[in-house]
Amino acid sequence: MMTPPGAQGDPSSGPGEPRSDRWSDLGRPPLNSASLRRALVREGGLWSSLDVVPVIGSTNTDLAGRADRLPEGAVLVAEEQNAGRGRLDRSWTAPARSGLFFSVLLKPGDGIPLERWGWLPLLTGVAVATGLSRAAGIDTALKWPNDLLVTVDGEERKAGGILAERAGAEGVVVGTGINVTLRADELPVPAAGSLALAGAVTTDRDPLLRAVLRALEDWYGRWRAAGGDPVASGLQETYAAGCATLGRKVRAELPGDRSVVGEAVAVDGDGRLVLATEEGVQEPVGAGDIVHLRAA
Repeated sequence: MMTPPGAQGDPSSGPGEPRSDRWSDLGRPPLNSASLRRALVREGGLWSSLDVVPVIGSTNTDLAGRADRLPEGAVLVAEEQNAGRGRLDRSWTAPARSGLFFSVLLKPGDGIPLERWGWLPLLTGVAVATGLSRAAGIDTALKWPNDLLVTVDGEERKAGGILAERAGAEGVVVGTGINVTLRADELPVPAAGSLALAGAVTTDRDPLLRAVLRALEDWYGRWRAAGGDPVASGLQETYAAGCATLGRKVRAELPGDRSVVGEAVAVDGDGRLVLATEEGVQEPVGAGDIVHLRAA
């Protein structure tokens, strides 16, 4: 059973309230939910609520299950996830308070054509990269469609991922996981990284989360004001500028055990990655795993 917000108490509860030993790591302090709400939840803004829970199965699953009862802009943050999911139902696990694990509920509404909703995970990637660049002072890049890359010891490493899912009658839940203070001996795989390992100027998660959510509010507002048009909103151009996949030879591993190899030459108006194959064909890829075969 998923843990509802508040069921286990807020990890940023005040002095004198009991905490278990798992929250006593002074090197990884809890998020200050009251401060985050004061900074982000305001009249006329996108964010309508913000809850921080100590541990949950999946923020996406929990928020999606309540989507029809919540207004747009609900934010659910977990200090730890024990059933976090990435694309293709891959698991996402990390030590408690070592990263930012959160989901947001968006309801684009009738004014945005359904075919443009596919831009939401890419929009979130742009916002995450923008917010972290400002707050953490590190260069980040995006691997199509939803990975956040950082450079660790001269190598490209995955430090975050994004998962968007339809929720309820008219919502989309977008979940984000970012490794912040993960140490080398804690990496789940050698290709993983974290903001700390990439040399971030701060690993204080409160300002990092504020920066990311403010950037997401800004980009979502631009996109909605443009009717979801990725060109008019500037989203398509900005995504392409920060996409580490473009200009590289890649292998797209597609549903049905099919794969395509080619140079990633563009992200089209539907958010698909366009590959130029050796046969001279340009093939748009809307879903699948992308493997970078050579540097840009």
